[in-house]
Amino acid sequence: MPDTKDKKPGRQAAYDFCEQPGHLLRKAYQRNMAIFQQNVGNSQLTAVQFITLCAVRDHGPSSLSELIKATAVDQATIRGIVERLQARGLITLKPAVQDKRKVIVSLTPAGEQLVRETEPHALQVSELTMSKLNPAERVALLYLLRKMVDEGSE
Repeated sequence: MPDTKDKKPGRQAAYDFCEQPGHLLRKAYQRNMAIFQQNVGNSQLTAVQFITLCAVRDHGPSSLSELIKATAVDQATIRGIVERLQARGLITLKPAVQDKRKVIVSLTPAGEQLVRETEPHALQVSELTMSKLNPAERVALLYLLRKMVDEGSE
């Protein structure tokens, strides 16, 4: 049952934004991002930069369009992320062999090392994010989130 303690007396809201999935997902995401920044061990690394590095590690040298697909980050944002990671010496950019207009992103040794060093912290972030959930709730949450984002289910 929705909590009504903060509602104005006599007003029955047909739409309680506090109980909507988008609002709750946004709050959960903000909590996760705060936990990430507090626990990542590298104050210059954002969560989106880390997943970009992980995507390159997992998929190998990748084009920007492949990174967009792997990370669900839009094109303008991924370009900025790639520029910042390149400036820090964590990735290299080279033209594709078949199509010189396409840029291929690869990890540098420093990028590989940063991913290895950050992974234990990222696992701790996940643990802290789900700390209020019991094991069954954790499995259910991950299952439901995957189901919500599965593009083949629409």
